[in-house]
Amino acid sequence: MPATLRQPHFALLLGLAWLLAVVQLVAQHWAVTAQTLLDTDDAMRLVQMRDWLAGQGWYDLTQRRLAGGYESHWSRLIDAGLAGTLWVFSLVAEPAMAERLMRTVWPMLWLLPTMGGAAAIAWRIAGRDAALIALLLGVLGFHALYQFRPGRIDHHNVQIALSMLLVAATVWSDRARWAAAAAGAITGVALAIGLECLPYLIVCGVAFALRHVLDASASRASRDYGLALAVSSLVGFFAVVGPAHWSRGFCDAIGINWVALAGIGGLGLALAAQWPPPTWRARLAAVTAIAAAAVLAFLWFEPSCLRGPYAQMMPELHAIWLDHVPEMQPLLRELAKSPLAAVAIATFPAVAVLAAILLLRDPLVRRDPAFLLACAALLAGVLTTLAAIKGYSYATWAGMPLVAVFGLRLFALLRLTSLLPRVAVGLLLTPALLSIGAVTIADAASFGHGNDNASERSCRDTANYAGLAALPPGLVAGNIQVGPFLLALTPHTVLAAPYHRTSGIATAHAIFAAPPDVAHRTLRERKVAYVMVCGSRGPYGLTERERAASLWTELNRGEVPAWLERVNPRELSIAAYRVRP
Repeated sequence: MPATLRQPHFALLLGLAWLLAVVQLVAQHWAVTAQTLLDTDDAMRLVQMRDWLAGQGWYDLTQRRLAGGYESHWSRLIDAGLAGTLWVFSLVAEPAMAERLMRTVWPMLWLLPTMGGAAAIAWRIAGRDAALIALLLGVLGFHALYQFRPGRIDHHNVQIALSMLLVAATVWSDRARWAAAAAGAITGVALAIGLECLPYLIVCGVAFALRHVLDASASRASRDYGLALAVSSLVGFFAVVGPAHWSRGFCDAIGINWVALAGIGGLGLALAAQWPPPTWRARLAAVTAIAAAAVLAFLWFEPSCLRGPYAQMMPELHAIWLDHVPEMQPLLRELAKSPLAAVAIATFPAVAVLAAILLLRDPLVRRDPAFLLACAALLAGVLTTLAAIKGYSYATWAGMPLVAVFGLRLFALLRLTSLLPRVAVGLLLTPALLSIGAVTIADAASFGHGNDNASERSCRDTANYAGLAALPPGLVAGNIQVGPFLLALTPHTVLAAPYHRTSGIATAHAIFAAPPDVAHRTLRERKVAYVMVCGSRGPYGLTERERAASLWTELNRGEVPAWLERVNPRELSIAAYRVRP
């Protein structure tokens, strides 16, 4: 390496890159943490953590202020981490500030292992210089930093971090003895946290199985991975699932079905690796039999999960809610609705795919299992994003190591040997500049503009809930998306919130979709005390005639039925009404 490119210890550079990203995020978002909770999941996570600190049992995830009861599928492990962070800040700050600091610091803590994982993957493929480029890409991650900004306390940042660490441990498992066991352990922890990172768990599991089939000398790594996977998934299961649910299978969270899949698969791979058959065909047959047994056990416990993570949801909720959730939209549908937003989030993953294709032209690169695994992880992220745009952050992070390796090849092609020219070219490859440039081009070409969501954003402003919190507690029928904010910022009970395990979504939809007289009867039957509307998202699945006659439309036109009376100032974006006796 030229003298001009000599760098300090890599851990110091990783820490510096992380601090630069943290300063950037705090400068952009600190003020917002005092004004609003970022979205419904952040509000609901805050409610769940507070309930646990108030004495709710570790295994009791029931939200009793959600009408009809709602048993959350979220992991208590995140609540414990948030509570620990809150306790630290409570030692030096008053409660409101301590909670604000917790909401600020927690997501950014997980940015450090995420950046480290991306750099480790790039280092394994192309050395230290590629890892340095990966750090630059992470600092200027743009949309990749979305899940790590202050206030983001749901679970995605943790799962992105675990996904990157898992891929990093897997690509290093042929060079570091501990890496295979670390990959198995991370997989078990990730299952106990949530299933959003499942595509990456599958990619890495398949990689260890294929490695065992193709290379008999890799038996030790496959054994260590399999044993760690079986043990960690079992420990994770008992850590987050209470005895009352030990026999239940779940499609959206860890359950006995997932433990059976991971346990049989992991233990079977470990045994096969301990006594490997002499030929690759025999090893392939053994791995195939183990995989079949694991999948059959998974389906025996809960066969409905073949239909996906929402298989246990009420079917009617698809049309009236889930199919319209912004983060669940397929990328192509988002492209038609909000072209600039879709271009912004898709640009860097698309560049990463192009970089991978160009790198595949090199025979040496094609034979590197670490590079192939990084490509598989990127492909998993891209396919997930095509199915639901919430996967774009994962895809962006998965693409960074490959773009970093491509950047190193680009430096060589351009004969850039000094630091400043390399940094200048590297900046052009960052998600920030690539995405902004693509959006600028699309805008200049009149490609389209996204929808204005200012009215929806105002529904998250905490100031709008202050007056509602002072009202006598009662059951509130409101937009599905404001339910978590009511739970977090007021003492009221809510009829519905945007979670697929609840039954109140259908009831709330029926109330706002019905004509006022019909809605009134339902409100009286359910003993609803308040009605609230905010934003522009009305009931879905209605004809124009039905929508025109609905309670939602009448309230948005200012035509308030006599049986409702306004209880908060008219200048607020949230309109709240008391149901008259």
